[in-house]
Amino acid sequence: MALSALALSKAKPREKPYKLADGHGLYLLVTPQGGRYWRMNYRFDGKAKTMAMGVFPLITLAEAREKREDARKLLAAGSDPCAKRKEIEAQEAFEATTGFRIVAEEWLAKREREGLGDITIGKIKWLLEFAYPSLGDRKIGEITSMELLAVLRQVEGRGRHETARRLRSVCGRVFRYAIATGRKRSKSPTFS
Repeated sequence: MALSALALSKAKPREKPYKLADGHGLYLLVTPQGGRYWRMNYRFDGKAKTMAMGVFPLITLAEAREKREDARKLLAAGSDPCAKRKEIEAQEAFEATTGFRIVAEEWLAKREREGLGDITIGKIKWLLEFAYPSLGDRKIGEITSMELLAVLRQVEGRGRHETARRLRSVCGRVFRYAIATGRKRSKSPTFS
């Protein structure tokens, strides 16, 4: 029998944890401490599994049902919903480290460990400061050639043609480093 909003509102803690089933494996787990957690039981590769789907009331009944249907679609396609969620979470965590500034500083730290001189490191940091206001917080895979060109033109507009040329070279190295670490998407600018 499907759950109702009334049944959820009446779900009070008991001495032992208990479940309120909604169907197709979805249920609300009510703990003695008063916690109410959405869970879904399913089978994958012949093994029984349970997937956490959030906390009630932050996740409503409708949202929990939607998550259940998404999980059922993954199961029908031959994928484990828990494994898929972990994959998505790992990708999101990885993408959080793909900002231009973060990648540039990582590349610069690597170059420093490889023995690049302090003066050269200082010059590169100085050059990158021209790019950070516009590109620093942008994901490196989303930066277009036109955006970088706009930064370079700003620098040239101040009469610093050699600085713009060197900045272009440094940015190119940062983007190539991002390709090597798997952080760059194909639509990003390419440099020679």
